[in-house]
Formats: sequence, C-alpha cells, structure tokens
Amino acid sequence: MPLNTIELFAGAGGLLDGFEQTREYNLLAAVEWLKPQCKTLRHRLVDRYNIQDANSKVINFDIQRTDELLHGWKNDLKFGTNPGLDSLVANNEVHVISGGPPCQAYSLAGRIRDEHGMRYDYRNFLFESYIKVVSHYRPKLIVFENVEGMLSAAPDGELIVNKIRRGFDEIGYEIVDDLRKFALQNLADYGVPQFRKRLIIIGIRRDGDNLNYQNILHHFYLNILPNFKEAQRTVRDAIGDLPPIYPLENPTSKRAYQNNSNINGHYSRYHNERDRNIFRILATDILNDTHLYDNAESLKELYYQQTGKKSNVHKYHVLNWDNPSTTIPAHLKKDGLRHIHPDPNQQRSITVREAARIQTFDDDFLFNESMGASFEMIGNAVPPYFARKLGLAISQLYELL
Repeated sequence: MPLNTIELFAGAGGLLDGFEQTREYNLLAAVEWLKPQCKTLRHRLVDRYNIQDANSKVINFDIQRTDELLHGWKNDLKFGTNPGLDSLVANNEVHVISGGPPCQAYSLAGRIRDEHGMRYDYRNFLFESYIKVVSHYRPKLIVFENVEGMLSAAPDGELIVNKIRRGFDEIGYEIVDDLRKFALQNLADYGVPQFRKRLIIIGIRRDGDNLNYQNILHHFYLNILPNFKEAQRTVRDAIGDLPPIYPLENPTSKRAYQNNSNINGHYSRYHNERDRNIFRILATDILNDTHLYDNAESLKELYYQQTGKKSNVHKYHVLNWDNPSTTIPAHLKKDGLRHIHPDPNQQRSITVREAARIQTFDDDFLFNESMGASFEMIGNAVPPYFARKLGLAISQLYELL
C-alpha cells in the first residue's frame, strides 16, 4: 500500500520527483508559493507520472496563511480561490509530510551577502508553518531538509535548530538527538555529482508505545540510509556527453554563443569578451595543472587586474572534470561568474541543463521558465537521485514503526 504524502515548500519538485520514482508513495497535495515552480511541477507530474489532476494537487499559496491553506480561501488577488488542503486530503490518512523551508535565511552565503546577516528575514521562521501543518495532519513520519548553515543560524539569539526541536517535541514528534552527527549528509556520497551537504531531519510521531525512538532514528541514520551510498560521480559523468557550446567568431552585444543545441535548457547566458577571456585563462590553468589560481587571494587579484575593482569574496570558480561539482546554488540565477565550464574552449558558465544534470534531474524534466527562474528552482531543489534513495529508506523506516 503506497504511503500518502503531502509536500510542503515543493519548489519544482526535486524531492517529490525522487519519491515518485520509488512507486512507494501516493501524492495527496504539494504546496508552493512561486508560480514558475508550480507550473514546472504540474507539467512534470502530468508528463512523467500521468497525474492528470496535478493542477489541483499542486497548490499555489503562501504557507504562512496556514488556516486558509488548510481550509480554503476565496478571491485572493494573487492566489485566486481554492478549497484548501483538507479538501484534497479528504478522508485519507497522511502518512508522510516532507519538504524544507527556503534555505537562504540559514545559508552561510546568504548571511554573508545580507547586511544584517539575515536576522530580519521572514524565512527564518517558516518552519513554524511547517509544524502547524504537521500538527494538523499528524503523519507518522516527517522529512525536513535544509542547509548545513541551519545548525548555526540564530537570528534572535537562539539556535534555529533548538526552536525546531522544541516545536516538534511540543506536538509529539521525536527528531534525532545529535543533528550534526547523524542528520548532516554529503549527497556526493549517494551518487550526486556535487559536494552538497544537507540536513536530512527525520521526525517520528510518538504514539505512547514502548518504542525507543532515538534508537530507531540512530538505526535509520547508521544502517538504513547508508545502504544507499555509492561511489562519487564527477562533473564529466554528469555533463560530459552534452554537446559543446562555443563562442561565436563574431559575437554581438546580445549574442555571444552558438546556442543551437535544441536541448531543453542547454544554451549559454551572455558573457562579454573580458569574462570569456578570464574563463579561458582559469579553465586552462586547471587543464594544464599549473595551479596559478587555486586559492581565493589569487582569484581576487585576477578580478582586480581584469576589472579594476576589489572584492572581499572571489568571483570565479571553474568546475573540474574529474571531481564532483561544488554545490549548485539558487544564486546562479544572478551570478554568471561561478560554475564555469571546465572546457577552456567553451569560455562560459554552465547552462540550465548542465545545472540540472549536476542536480540529477532527468533530461525529460523540462525547465521552460526564464533562465533566472530555472536556475533558482534547480539550485533550491533536493537532487532527485538522492531523493529516490531517501524515499526508499523512509519506506523501510515506516515498516519498523
């Protein structure tokens, strides 16, 4: 019997896609507040999984308005009218609630970029809405994913993870006692071709029985989930077979690359001649194993030499064919100077499709929104390849309860 699920903060559906691949789950509803993500997810559910009622199952709404989300709302200028989650769940038992609040408020990079260290970002406390939905449906298991930076985030002086632990405890859920030791996982160890550390927090509903929930959670992290580990995969494994995209011999102010592959999302953003030259220098340095630019100071100096501007954070990073990629971030929607293709002759940053490949989205997972929106939803996603393994592990855990 498939486990009934609700997905919160669904995004484009990376976590959900992996769960669907297992055939162990029945999606009751998914909630996401950004329209491009909702459109992408709906198309995916119809095209790949033949979920014909995806338009109603994927709810476009603000989870902070939790009562309306549960019971419905009418004539909202942004979100229209919807009968709410309860109407979709109906009389079904909810077995699993999964998802993770937006990570920007917790990420170390986000705190560096924000002048207030993200202390005043509303996303710091979106977990409270997650907990309200869990409290309403009381699933046996919860899956809560987020960035490593959550472990140290304390916008009001108290660690966010302590607030989360207390919040789940108050509604009768147990999470593992040492999150850094158990819940922090490097997804590269599960065959995702990038170094991507994420907190995978599993919560179990306490039912007044004699089960030792900490022992069960330890067993999950030490025995069940590690069974799905595999050898690390490289950038070459992920994108090496995609057709190259070279600069034009005579670029214009609007078009600089041979963007004619006809592969969904496989076209380069525009880069000027200066940046193309820098990309060639850096990629050649790696290819020739000369290591002239393998530290932050040398990269900052290169940036100053080329632009006349100084920066406290280095701007460039070239991927290495023979290693996993660095983490694919949502910030790629704005940042065209990182995640540079390792081929010196291509002189560009990676495409949407290459980012999707490194995030383990299948090639038939289509990204038809703007380049910025596509990079954002890819960077924010749980890699589906890992999500499938997590879904199988969660199914095994459920059988123990």
